[in-house]
Amino acid sequence: MSLFKITKSSKPLLSRCMSMLVNDPSYSWLSEIGIKEVNDGVYNGSWGGSGNVVTSVSPINEQPIAQVVEGTVEDYKEVVRASKEASKQWAMTPAPVRGEFVRQVGEHLRDKLEPLGKLVSLEMGKILPEGIGEVQEAVDIADYATGLSRMLNGKVIPSERPGHMMLENWHPLGVIGVITAFNFPVAPYFWNFTIANVCGNACLWKGAPTTPLTGVACTKLIADVLEANKLPGGLSGLISGGADVGAAMVDDPTVNLLSFTGSCHIGKQVGAKVQGRMGKLILELGGNNAISVMEDADLNMLVPAVCFASVGTAGQRCTTTRRLIVHKTLIDEVVKRLTSAYKQVKIGNPLEKGNLCGPLHTTAAVEAYKEAISEAAALGGKIEVGGNVVEGRYVEPTIVTGLPHDADLVMRETFAPILYIMPCEDFDDAVAINNEVSQGLSSSIFTTKPEYIFRWVGAGGADSGICNVNIPTNGAEIGGAFGGEKETGGGRESGSDAWKQYCRRATCTINYSKDLPLAQGIDFS
Repeated sequence: MSLFKITKSSKPLLSRCMSMLVNDPSYSWLSEIGIKEVNDGVYNGSWGGSGNVVTSVSPINEQPIAQVVEGTVEDYKEVVRASKEASKQWAMTPAPVRGEFVRQVGEHLRDKLEPLGKLVSLEMGKILPEGIGEVQEAVDIADYATGLSRMLNGKVIPSERPGHMMLENWHPLGVIGVITAFNFPVAPYFWNFTIANVCGNACLWKGAPTTPLTGVACTKLIADVLEANKLPGGLSGLISGGADVGAAMVDDPTVNLLSFTGSCHIGKQVGAKVQGRMGKLILELGGNNAISVMEDADLNMLVPAVCFASVGTAGQRCTTTRRLIVHKTLIDEVVKRLTSAYKQVKIGNPLEKGNLCGPLHTTAAVEAYKEAISEAAALGGKIEVGGNVVEGRYVEPTIVTGLPHDADLVMRETFAPILYIMPCEDFDDAVAINNEVSQGLSSSIFTTKPEYIFRWVGAGGADSGICNVNIPTNGAEIGGAFGGEKETGGGRESGSDAWKQYCRRATCTINYSKDLPLAQGIDFS
């Protein structure tokens, strides 16, 4: 029996005569991942929703794809209650058994790799190779988490007291809330869900309001695995909804840790509220990322790297390269080569092979792009290439030169394919310019000199959480911890020891002797 009662929405369903892409034979693959004309957007073991009915619109052609019944704050309370109950059972389940469940989720993702990737492209707007790549990233982190389930090691610590031993154990937190953004509607949830799950936690997911179908499709896939293993649905709950639902999750002490992906502005508010209730927090916020180009850089390698880093996902990755810091002796040649390369970028339907730049996700993003171009021109910047809206939500990838490296516009992240190129005097100057922005997500340097490389990755080099050499700022692998410093938030997700964030640490001292010596030699007799 469903736990939800779907009431009449304040927003009526689209008229049946209005065509939705889900009913178009060209998009029949949507049925392979469970998408229908109207989809329940709330899951806790049963599907439902009693909030507004929203229509997901594709940025590709601005056509409606399908509809989702959102949840309300009351629905949220039911979902988090189910997650809390599920977490109690899951915490007592052996970690390798939890890993087997995640392995099966990964297999289901692998089976639906192409249609899920197509949905990401259709609903978000990134090109199909990137859409499929994002789902592949979810597959990869499921594989990683499966192995991790047998390696959640503690420590044995030497005790200063005879007849004593010390242990360090890691235990699950309980309920992990995950709020994800439109630009990566799949991977960040699975970074959190797979790792948190093998650590013994239940997860609760709120995706972006503009990509609800992707959340529904992914949760249906997980739900199939839960049901096949007779596991509680609360282990991976879903609550589609607006800001009121997100606020409820942020304020809820039942949510032991909240992972939030979004802007620095909103992230600061979220961080203050979660910290105010003494909850744990992972923030994945903005990144005004830069590539530095030294005088010895291999330009044949640099140009394709910059194109992917700045044009990929139409400039809508948090790891997108937005600033290019070039040694003064190379800047003219670099601008010339990149301008030529940009002119070859094919803009168009991201589902069609050969196109490298799809649309911006929203009309608001198009306006932000236009405003940034106008401001750059007003400040005396030169538009080397691009600078125009093509049609609809499609814009030209743009290169701007001639602005000071510390201009407000350059220091401010614009979520669009705009690259500011600026000169530097030497290595130290490049590091200073790289580090002067308020964010600290990803940085890269192109050089062959060992001195530059090791200074760059050292304590006096780039101050970002991701510090690359001779590769783009984007395209991180799942094996390392993903996240950044400063206003990027300081959180870490995915690989390395990021799993420890989903656990509480217990230091255990065991006395197996018949004496009671005190630490530090204290005599309390």
